[in-house]
Amino acid sequence: MSNIVLESNLPGLKMVNRGKVRDIYDLGEHLLIVTSDRLSAFDVIMNEGIPKKGQVLNQISIFWFNLMADIIPNHIIATAVDDFPAETHVYREQLEGRSMLVKKAKPLPVECIVRGYVSGSGWKEYQQQGSICGITLPQGLVESDCLKEPIFTPSTKAELGEHDENIPFSEAVRLCGQELAEQVRDTTLEIYSRARDFAWDKGIIIADTKFEFGVMPDGSLIWIDEALSPDSSRFWPKDLYQPGGQQPSFDKQFVRDYLETLDWDKQAPPPPLPAEIVAKTSKKYQDALFQLTGIKL
Repeated sequence: MSNIVLESNLPGLKMVNRGKVRDIYDLGEHLLIVTSDRLSAFDVIMNEGIPKKGQVLNQISIFWFNLMADIIPNHIIATAVDDFPAETHVYREQLEGRSMLVKKAKPLPVECIVRGYVSGSGWKEYQQQGSICGITLPQGLVESDCLKEPIFTPSTKAELGEHDENIPFSEAVRLCGQELAEQVRDTTLEIYSRARDFAWDKGIIIADTKFEFGVMPDGSLIWIDEALSPDSSRFWPKDLYQPGGQQPSFDKQFVRDYLETLDWDKQAPPPPLPAEIVAKTSKKYQDALFQLTGIKL
């Protein structure tokens, strides 16, 4: 387990943020993003790292960013350490396979969530109100039902340890402006629709996912952060799909489901994860990468 990177340690480089999973360094003109093996569930970071998780997230994001490049530009400049600035090369062991050099952009104040199926917080809201983020849905849907059309359900971006909150589209307009809100909504739905069809052919259902976008100094919009990873999406095995309850998954929902069986208030500190849960979670992440991209770690 010595290859687990819980935190990157790059002395001499300027760290600007350590998020739930990613460590971000400011290299002057560009940013260096290092994807760790940390796992967060219910917005609490677990004490145990998941082997190869950071590499899976990094490789799967690179794959999708490239596949969708004709829809919207993304923030990637380089993904190989050899192509990074020279001062990073001494940290090759920590960076290889789990990092990318990216453009600087101003992140939008909303997370762009798209749902093709009724699950998670959307299912809870639907049960109470018959709608998700102010969008009224047909009556009689069951948990994990497929929606006729995907819906755009933005949320606020919470600080570390806080919970994101679903918001109606009108609030996204207030936060971003009408034109930008419409642009990210349309782009989100276009990316999701293509990804959903691609994944379906590979035997994976992408039930929902969230994107982040940023504005460049020239005012243009780019796709930033991560792309359709098992951390930002619900991936379900197509051959096991059965509406009417929770689905088996390739993502950290597996850990959430385990944590739901414990007497834990979903506040830090987190309970320990058994070795078996850690190993199974690592395998699920790697299986998703291989099934979608053919990349084996």
